[in-house]
Amino acid sequence: MPVQWMSLLLLLLQMTCYFRSGNCGKVLVWPMEYSHWLNLKTILDELTQRGHEVTVLRPSASIFLDPQKSPDLKFESYPTSLSKDDLDMVFQRLVNVWIYEMPTDTCLSYSPLLENLFEEYSDSYLSLCKDTVSNKQLMTKLQKSKFDVLVSDAVAPCGELIAELLHIPFLYTLRGSPGYEVEKNSGGFIVPPSYVPIILSGLGGQMTFMERVRNMICMLFFFFFFFFEMEDFVQSSGEHGVVVFSLGSMVSNMTEEMANTVAWALAQIPQKVIWRFDGKTPDTLGPNTRVYKWLPQNDILGHPKTKAFVTHGGANGIYEAIHFGIPMIGIPLFGEQHDNIAYMVAKGAAVAVNFRTMTRLDLLNALETVIDNPFYKENAMWLSTIHNDQPMKPLDRAIFWIEFVMRHKGAKHLRPLAYNLTWYQYYSLDVLGFILACVTVIVFLAIKSCLFIYQKFVKMGKKMKND
Repeated sequence: MPVQWMSLLLLLLQMTCYFRSGNCGKVLVWPMEYSHWLNLKTILDELTQRGHEVTVLRPSASIFLDPQKSPDLKFESYPTSLSKDDLDMVFQRLVNVWIYEMPTDTCLSYSPLLENLFEEYSDSYLSLCKDTVSNKQLMTKLQKSKFDVLVSDAVAPCGELIAELLHIPFLYTLRGSPGYEVEKNSGGFIVPPSYVPIILSGLGGQMTFMERVRNMICMLFFFFFFFFEMEDFVQSSGEHGVVVFSLGSMVSNMTEEMANTVAWALAQIPQKVIWRFDGKTPDTLGPNTRVYKWLPQNDILGHPKTKAFVTHGGANGIYEAIHFGIPMIGIPLFGEQHDNIAYMVAKGAAVAVNFRTMTRLDLLNALETVIDNPFYKENAMWLSTIHNDQPMKPLDRAIFWIEFVMRHKGAKHLRPLAYNLTWYQYYSLDVLGFILACVTVIVFLAIKSCLFIYQKFVKMGKKMKND
């Protein structure tokens, strides 16, 4: 087709968009594979027909997203740590387990297997999400493109985060989610269990009384399944309580030898342990320990059953522990973490362990000391009382000062006057030089005066002697 005809066609598409539905827009898509993509593609094709520019984020591990089969769509491809075979294996396992192994009688019977499937599936999409948002070149390009909206499949998590990072509106294309959770919490839909069957329940719209009972039980189960799985583990700790172990977001992995050292020590205590760890499951992991790749750390530290916090000494974790009065076992790694833990040790709210030389018994002794000796809990609560005894919340204070600076155009009246001084004025070198010069002149004149007077007296003495 000649270039001029191509230009005319593009112009006509733009005009179609203007006349039909207003200005043309730029749409970014975070898609899902298989039938979900086929459904979404129908919508995207219609958007392009109406003159909108549609860009689909396509990971290198993608199975169904073929640019050659969708010439009207733009694809922004990016490399991923997962291979196509890796992703396909996850989906195939999900399908096979669902077909051949999943019980179909009630939601309560298939929940444990469903939990494992979701965990494996979520890990894969977490990897894709990290590869996307950590790709600076890709994110910079997306920001410069200035998209108007992001369309995402609710079953493929991460679209929400990308929209947030790009500061653009966000919407779901949704086929359903277990227990209405996406519908209720993201869409805000009204889904009364009296006539809306929960997905995976096998029920139709016209339900008998017992079917409505079954539907209600499944809905409540999924609510607790999604929001209180971890809570059940914490509550099962009984009077012994829970220990939280996290070395921060920057160091989530460690050597296999060190992981076994930590796992062995944790297995020896009667408390339940919630451990943030992203690595091979240690051979010495005890039944009292659960490993998670991410923790709602602040929420767990605020739980009444939390007895101790094993931390690397990051500022956020330290303040969270102080806020809730939780004693600490400090394993500082780098930066100011050594200082932070040293302060807590000095206040009697923590015990420090050297990460480089730590043995199984070192960690175990530190755990038992902090948990069993009320001295550390008392001091941690004392710090918490002081920390929380403030006229206003720290967050409110931070917001106040930000708004204060905005209201007063930079609040230059609060700037130290040192900003108006040169470096030699700041250190008073000019003043010291002046004083030194004055002293020098005075001493010089004093000496000169003394010498003049002395010479006068000498001359007068000689004259009197001659007379």
